[in-house]
Amino acid sequence: MRDAENVTVRLSDYQPPDYLIDEIALVFSLEPKATIVAARSHVRRSGASTSPLVLNGERLELQSIAIDGAALASDQFSIEPGRLIIHSPPASFLLDVVTRISPATNTHLEGLYMSGGRFCTQCEAEGFRSITYYLDRPDVMARFAVRLEADKASYPTLLSNGNLAESGDLPDGRHFAVWVDPHPKPAYLFALCAGKYESIHDQFVTQSGRKVALGIYVDPGDTPRAGYAMDSLKRAMKWDEEAFKREYDLDVFNIVAVRDFNFGAMENKGLNIFNSSLILADADTATDADFEAIEAVVGHEYFHNWTGNRITCRDWFQLCLKEGLTVYREQEFSADQRSRPVQRIKDVKRLRARQFGEDAGPLAHAVRPSSYQKIDNFYTATVYEKGGEVIRMLKRILGEDAFTRGMQLYFESRDGTASTIEDFIGCFEEASGRKLDSFMRWYEQAGTPALKVRGDYDASARTYRLHVSQRLSATPGQPHKLPAPIPLQIGFISPDGAIIASKVEGDNLSRTEHRAVLEDTEATFEFSDVLEKPIVSVVRGFSAPVTLDDDLTPEARLAQMAHDPDPFTRWEAGQTLARSIMLGEGGASVSELTMALGRELDRAQEDPAFAALALRLPDLNELILSSSSPDPDKLFQSRESLRRAIATALRDRLEGIAKTRGETPFSPSAEAAGRRALKSAALDLLAALGPSQTLTDAYDNAQSMTEAVAALDALGASESPAFDEALAKFYDRWKANPLVIDKWFAAQASSPRHDVLARVERLRAHAEFNLKNPNRVRSLAAAFAMRNPRAFHSANGDGYRFLASLAETIDPLNPALAARLLTPFESWKRFDAQRQSHARTALEHLASLPQLSKNTREMVERTLA
Repeated sequence: MRDAENVTVRLSDYQPPDYLIDEIALVFSLEPKATIVAARSHVRRSGASTSPLVLNGERLELQSIAIDGAALASDQFSIEPGRLIIHSPPASFLLDVVTRISPATNTHLEGLYMSGGRFCTQCEAEGFRSITYYLDRPDVMARFAVRLEADKASYPTLLSNGNLAESGDLPDGRHFAVWVDPHPKPAYLFALCAGKYESIHDQFVTQSGRKVALGIYVDPGDTPRAGYAMDSLKRAMKWDEEAFKREYDLDVFNIVAVRDFNFGAMENKGLNIFNSSLILADADTATDADFEAIEAVVGHEYFHNWTGNRITCRDWFQLCLKEGLTVYREQEFSADQRSRPVQRIKDVKRLRARQFGEDAGPLAHAVRPSSYQKIDNFYTATVYEKGGEVIRMLKRILGEDAFTRGMQLYFESRDGTASTIEDFIGCFEEASGRKLDSFMRWYEQAGTPALKVRGDYDASARTYRLHVSQRLSATPGQPHKLPAPIPLQIGFISPDGAIIASKVEGDNLSRTEHRAVLEDTEATFEFSDVLEKPIVSVVRGFSAPVTLDDDLTPEARLAQMAHDPDPFTRWEAGQTLARSIMLGEGGASVSELTMALGRELDRAQEDPAFAALALRLPDLNELILSSSSPDPDKLFQSRESLRRAIATALRDRLEGIAKTRGETPFSPSAEAAGRRALKSAALDLLAALGPSQTLTDAYDNAQSMTEAVAALDALGASESPAFDEALAKFYDRWKANPLVIDKWFAAQASSPRHDVLARVERLRAHAEFNLKNPNRVRSLAAAFAMRNPRAFHSANGDGYRFLASLAETIDPLNPALAARLLTPFESWKRFDAQRQSHARTALEHLASLPQLSKNTREMVERTLA
């Protein structure tokens, strides 16, 4: 026997599978508490090994097992925790395994479970082993044929991967459907859905003229809110053909919206399963952020058809190969659908908010981690967001032509395989003729590089020497780091805003922007024909995921805010000035920053979405990360003081924007969303001035959910007595809509009001709070712990105790959800001794629980380490 709860999996221990499965035929007799799964697999040895066949399995009742039609005797196999072992199988054989499972009692929401009275699956990363005994690893790829049988009245729709091959009626009111997927795939991409749905349908004609039937299946009554997702899907399919030359490869593409889902969505081949929050949207019930997320995630899961499905991962350590690459593709799609500069800033904000803190704490890990106990715990911002930035840097370093050739070589040469990062990078080495050994360090080393930049101008020679160095601090398990190549995007302006052109060695052309790569720990770049002392920006467009010390004066940053041609640099200059003021580091005066923000309002009509981003100051989490000894209460007050000063100076203009009547009819377009974003930013700043009729009127007169939520947030932040009245109105109107009530919970949990801790405790006991629904749990716990850091990090430890207690309660029901809830503890060691003591006590209590799940125990132990 082995201890299945404490096995560490290491990349260095990877071995190819001893056996392969070429085909599997599955028959599901669907019943809520007693589903029978019959699996027939074509199994063969992959080499000369004569080792036993070890199949994965969790929470299964074995009904029978046979090889080539002959039942196995009890001494021919054994069952241990997490696996079934066939001791001496032949070299090639048919394996029949019949299991019984109970979807209705599966609260883990992995494998086959029920949501809203309907069957659905989630098999990534290791959920298929909760359906049947199988080689549940991504480098075992089989062709799946699936037969679903169920009561026709209760489950009229039967869906699985691939194309529908056959369907019909059975005796006793039952029916069946057979789905065949012609493409080999690992088990984590298997999916089925069965139940009563309403659906919308459309068609997409590929560039080669094939017609693809599209369907989106939702809860009864929700079809009017599925149209935007369908539109996003069609745009994503067209974009992928144009941008990456990738065409869809099945006759159908179906999406199913699910109420209870641990993740955002899942890219199962031909049958994407989505959290309903990322499918359903209309003007009344969804914010602009919801529309943007639906567009992005629908695109993301569709793009996985090639970067994840057709080419999958050899093992779970290569997770970033599909996720980081697909995040990059998703971001490029969103940038082409919307404002590219605004999208880039939003991507950077998301990276900094989620990933920089991860890199700076005990949960830091490489984009490709070297070990894990539960792979579920590594679906992180580092793998996703930083993984996407690594792809973007690769493109900057190689150039667009070589990058495009490398991508096409990857698609052509690795199609149908389970691949590694080395396979991927090898395609770019071949396409570009360049060695990329040092670039691999971005995949292998954790941490955020700190970039230091200093410049010397020689007026007589008209030369500018730029000295650049990088430093990467120690992270858990990695005390020593090597320099990784950092792409730089360098441009100069003069103090009065003129763009300064210059030359670099080896290039006779004078350019306004230069690309360079810092290959080593430090380097000096020399520019000639520089007509005056410049103000330099070195990571235009956020060319690399680094922190930057460029030693610019406040006057230089104000000039960048006003004049730099790169929108990211303009935005970053304002954020840096505001951050310096709030951290007490000096720099520009409050009045100078306010005047600069006023100029952003002057040109807001050019791009209101950009102006909205400029008006929003760095949030409290960012200030905590930027501070060597953070005091959340003092940082909060400092931030509020600056917000009040800005709002006071700009009050008339902000109130004018806030009082603008919402546009009707509603449009989800980027342009209309930008105007609403500016109104929301104005309300946010006005909230710093305290309660006002402007905020109350903004809620009462809201024409869309975006405006209503922005006003609700502002009422909460202003400590307005109208907040609870608005909440009551909101609840009464939307209590029948679960996704909107999630917003009601989140608005209260994220509010910086003085009574928020008491409020979240009451909400935990609210009749609408459901421990089994991940969306509802996240709307309370994640909104509180991640968006309300002052309360979460309260000096008395109540915030820590609340989150730890909730995770403890959820852990037996849904270990994956409980583990992810604990992520906000990653920063606990940054605080004072009193807060550290409270956090440690909460974490050590969890660690002492004997029945704590493997998921949660790993998170707790890594956080405490």
